[in-house]
Amino acid sequence: MARHPDYVPHGVIPACILPFDENLAIDEAAFRQHLRDVTAVPGLSAITINAHSTEVASCSFDEQRRVLAIAGDEVGGKLPIVNGIYAEGSLEASRIARMAQDGGASAMLVFPPGPFTLGQRPAMAIDHFRRIADASDLPLVAFQYPLRSGQGYPLDTLLQLVAAVPTIRAIKDWTPEVPLHERQIRTLQALDPPVNVLSTNSAWLLSSLVLGCKGLLSGAGSVIAYLQTRLWRAVQDNDLAEARRINDRIWPVVEAFYADPFVDMHNRMKEALVLLGRQKRAVVRPPLVKLGTAEIARLEAALIAAGLLEPGTRDAA
Repeated sequence: MARHPDYVPHGVIPACILPFDENLAIDEAAFRQHLRDVTAVPGLSAITINAHSTEVASCSFDEQRRVLAIAGDEVGGKLPIVNGIYAEGSLEASRIARMAQDGGASAMLVFPPGPFTLGQRPAMAIDHFRRIADASDLPLVAFQYPLRSGQGYPLDTLLQLVAAVPTIRAIKDWTPEVPLHERQIRTLQALDPPVNVLSTNSAWLLSSLVLGCKGLLSGAGSVIAYLQTRLWRAVQDNDLAEARRINDRIWPVVEAFYADPFVDMHNRMKEALVLLGRQKRAVVRPPLVKLGTAEIARLEAALIAAGLLEPGTRDAA
């Protein structure tokens, strides 16, 4: 059963990374330490697991279940857990949804199925979400991809979705077009009941939040949750000067994390955690490969510029 049954996704929700050992197996001790580090930050609403940040595409069903069990054991009594539903087909998505509910998750982040890259109809999206909702009564967060990917939902489809599946309580909005982002915020959050818009536009988070998002869900929170919570609070307090000051610290880090190729963003976050002394290794599963020394040096420079790392720390280690 859900440990936090009344949870509605909102506020600051870091998406945690998943450490692996040198044999590419899940490093459970390192994962537990990471969960403790992240959730020690005050002001969080929840954490997310089994998502892009945990390299879910390379994790088996049993590994995803184990990740949820570890997270529940470490932090489930303290914070709600949002479990990702990442599957190419709706039947597997519903199986993962049942597992997430049985495993104590408090909400689910629903990724769009891969076949939608070839095109979609509203009925397909509605059927996918209905099958997940039939398997679990947990609140759902629809992951809204950029429309150009083919996996994003046009606003009309989103409105049909939330009408057909009332357990959709939020979207994780990856929309890169600012006018559409604002339109979705205004439209979805004006519904009864409202559907919260959680920003995942970490590369321009301040701009996104001031448009009125009800929270943020971001892999960068695995490294800079402390700065994200401070930015969130400054925006909520309408303290623009403080928000801009914090954003100036965040800027060099997200510039480094979200550089090309974009696929390495969580790879970079793992290396940042090693540089900060929070993890011992930065192992990723293929097809990802370890970053080169030049890029790691750029990450180090970004962390120093953000005031998160003292110059010379790596040399001293």
